[in-house]
Amino acid sequence: MPAPSQASVLLTGATGYIGGRLLRRMTDAGHEIRALARRPEHIRMRAPNLRVIQGDLLDPSTLAPAMEGVGTAYYLVHSMSSTGAYMEIDRKAASHFAEAARLYRLRRIIYLGGLAQTTPDIPLSKHMASRHEVGEILRTSGVPVTELRASIVIGSGSLSFELIRALVERLPVMITPRWVDIMAQPIGIEDLLNYLMLAADQTGDANRIYEIGGADQVSYGGLMREYARQRGLRRWMLPVPLLTPHLSSLWLGLVTPIYARVGKALISSIRNASVVNDTSALHYFPLRPSGLSEIISQALRNEDRDYAETRWSSALSSLGTLPHPPGNGMGTRIVDSRTRRVPVPPDVAFAPIQSIGGSNRWYYANFLWQIRGWLDLMAGGAGLRRGRRHPVELAPGDTLDWWRVEAIEPGRRLRLYAEMKVPGRAWLEFEVTPHASGSEIRQTALFDPAGLGGRLYWYALYPVHVLIFAGMLRAIARRAVTAHSASRSARQS
Repeated sequence: MPAPSQASVLLTGATGYIGGRLLRRMTDAGHEIRALARRPEHIRMRAPNLRVIQGDLLDPSTLAPAMEGVGTAYYLVHSMSSTGAYMEIDRKAASHFAEAARLYRLRRIIYLGGLAQTTPDIPLSKHMASRHEVGEILRTSGVPVTELRASIVIGSGSLSFELIRALVERLPVMITPRWVDIMAQPIGIEDLLNYLMLAADQTGDANRIYEIGGADQVSYGGLMREYARQRGLRRWMLPVPLLTPHLSSLWLGLVTPIYARVGKALISSIRNASVVNDTSALHYFPLRPSGLSEIISQALRNEDRDYAETRWSSALSSLGTLPHPPGNGMGTRIVDSRTRRVPVPPDVAFAPIQSIGGSNRWYYANFLWQIRGWLDLMAGGAGLRRGRRHPVELAPGDTLDWWRVEAIEPGRRLRLYAEMKVPGRAWLEFEVTPHASGSEIRQTALFDPAGLGGRLYWYALYPVHVLIFAGMLRAIARRAVTAHSASRSARQS
């Protein structure tokens, strides 16, 4: 895949879903990239060798260091919330960026906008009007702007995919409003990234708008039916014409609460069809996008890999304050994450984690672990009988009671995948990071329920989970402190 030819490329929105993946693509290809971010530490965790410049598009005085010497800039910044404030925020950010691009004589801006059609009866939603307005503002810079107007993006972890996933997985019967019949042309995340990469090397007229989408046009209802087909789920949709976009957003907030803050703006934009009318992108880009079946299939194949590559702790921190109990939601997955700080070095804090399980047991409420193991054996599972290969050493693929080691970074991280009989999939992850007072231990239990039965299982056992997980983390911290104190006493004597 060709990559940007300019010596230096500026990327905005690198902490976002699309920007983060584009950053990985470009850095893996070895190209000179700089990123603009309000909180550079979030990007440096993913790409330690990247040049990250602290700046804020709402503060034009911070843009000069980012713009100097840049040939191409990607504008992937977008605000969306349940209030109207995001429109003014986007307007100011785009104006400041356009002025800086003019002053520093950039050769090209690549902007990812939104695809939407209007009719006399259905004007653009505020959300889509804002997306189009940003493109117009960027063009006032006088710098050529390649604007890619994309239909909904489907990929593991994308908002659109997670919403579809949550609705289909959770609701055997759906009361569907009129917007499920609106047509779209979903594009896969891989195809979208290819378009963005190719756009930087476009020859000829760079100052134009391209409409991009996948190979198939489909209604939102058809998209949900295809997801259900690939997941082997039977789902029924009952159309109700009286369910307005406002009521739909409230309903969406109940079914997928993690997205309640963006639900209103998202649903209001669905009233506009998002299909490709201008097919010029197929002539100017050497790319033939995938169809709906392959897009969803690829998203399902990649979701575990991509989710594992993202630190659960990082994902949690980006969500702000979350409901508690009965566990925090991330898409359709349920998360219980807690931290504890200890005045010991990371390797000492990690030692009891690496030794957990087997004959060392689980440090807290071992009788409850034993009962769960017996129940698992009765159900045909592995129970606790497999133990562990070595009392201290662990390697990927090792069995650990009813867990299997999925990943381990000694002194830093251990991720376990559950192989017990459970209505869904479960992981347990420990992560140790340095802290001013010593170390911070994060313990994350994650459950991906299989339908309604899986969710009922989690909710029924949540009080027990709270007891066990909280007690286990306290015990790990206590063991780390005790070991550190004993080591210091031994050295002093």
